[in-house]
Amino acid sequence: MGDFDSFRALSFDCYGTLIDWETGIRAALGRWAARHEVDASAEELILWFSEFETVVEQERTPPPLYPEVLAETLRRIGARGGIVVTEADALAFGASVPDWPAFPDTADALSRLQRRFRMIIVSNVDRASFAASNAHLGIGFDRVITAEEVGAYKPSAPHFEALFDSLPAFGVERPELLHVAQSLFHDHDPAARYGLQSVWIDRRHDRKGFGATPAPTLDSVRPRWRFPTLASFADAVDVGG
Repeated sequence: MGDFDSFRALSFDCYGTLIDWETGIRAALGRWAARHEVDASAEELILWFSEFETVVEQERTPPPLYPEVLAETLRRIGARGGIVVTEADALAFGASVPDWPAFPDTADALSRLQRRFRMIIVSNVDRASFAASNAHLGIGFDRVITAEEVGAYKPSAPHFEALFDSLPAFGVERPELLHVAQSLFHDHDPAARYGLQSVWIDRRHDRKGFGATPAPTLDSVRPRWRFPTLASFADAVDVGG
C-alpha cells in the first residue's frame, strides 16, 4: 500500500502492462510455428523473441518502425533455428499488434485511475499500432509518446525526455509524476536512472524469468511499489483516496 495523493499524473508502459503482449506474441508465433511444424513450446517461442527484439530495435539509427522490428525479429528466430520464414510470415507477424489483447483488468482499472490522474502513454511502438491497441483500452490518454515520435526505443533516453517535456502543459511537476510499468528492463531501469518513482505491475508474478523482455541492467532496480495486476494498483489508489 502507499499514499498516492502526492501524484497528479501517471505514465504507462503499454505492452506487457496494459496489453497482454506475451499472449499476443505466443498466438502469432504459434501460427507460424504450426505452419512450419516447428518443435517449440509457447515459452520457448517467447524466449526466442526476447533474444532478438531489443537487438533489432537498437542496432540501427534511426530505428525501424515497430512492424518491421517484429518482422525482422521473426526472420532472426527462423535463421537461428534453420526454420523457414517467408516474407508473408514476416509481414503477418509485423501486423499482429492490433490482435494482441488487453489484460482483463486493464480497461476498468484505467477508467478508475483516470478519475484522479493525468494519463500518459510511453510506448515502444509506432502510432498506428498503438492506435489499434488503444481500441482495447477504453480511455483516451492526455499524451501518447511512441518510438516513432522520438526516433528511439526504450530503455534509451528520448522517451523519458519527451515525457518530462510534456509535463508543463498539464501543470505537473516531475515529483508529481508516477511511472507504471511491467518491464524492469525497458521502464524501471531508466526510471531509476532519472529518479522517477515507479510502480511495478508484475504481470509475471506467478512465473519465473523475464519472459519477452531482457533482464534489467541495474541490480539496484527496486520499484517503490509492486502489484500483481493493474486492478490491485487501482484498488490501492482508491483506498488511499
